[in-house]
Amino acid sequence: MPDLFIDGEWRAAVDRRTREIRCPADGSLVAVVDEAGGKDTVEAISAARRAFDTGPWPHTSAAERGDLLLRVAGLLERDRETLARAESLDTGKRLVESAYDVDDVANCFRYFGRLAATVTGRVVDTGTAGVDSRVVH
Repeated sequence: MPDLFIDGEWRAAVDRRTREIRCPADGSLVAVVDEAGGKDTVEAISAARRAFDTGPWPHTSAAERGDLLLRVAGLLERDRETLARAESLDTGKRLVESAYDVDDVANCFRYFGRLAATVTGRVVDTGTAGVDSRVVH
């Protein structure tokens, strides 16, 4: 299966380059993955821009965005052991350290997921529909 997720689909690198991922702890081969190049990068950036400008995200409420971030936090927690093992194999870290890292990432998603649903500061009318301005101290 290709390793690059670009424009809503999994694909191989345009130039078909791959890279071996080896565990720094013992040098064992962990995986061979597609390695993105310049053309892949341009395609990914263009796809992300299109998705942001014309996709549903700009019209998604803050509460829905927060719910999505909370869902990501839950998925990180659900797959904690698998993700920690992958991180350890990639970096050579002890498994317990990688598990703490996954917890930290999940906590960040949870924090911002909760924050997205809160309205803080003073709302200022910008005179432009669909534009919010808040003064936060």
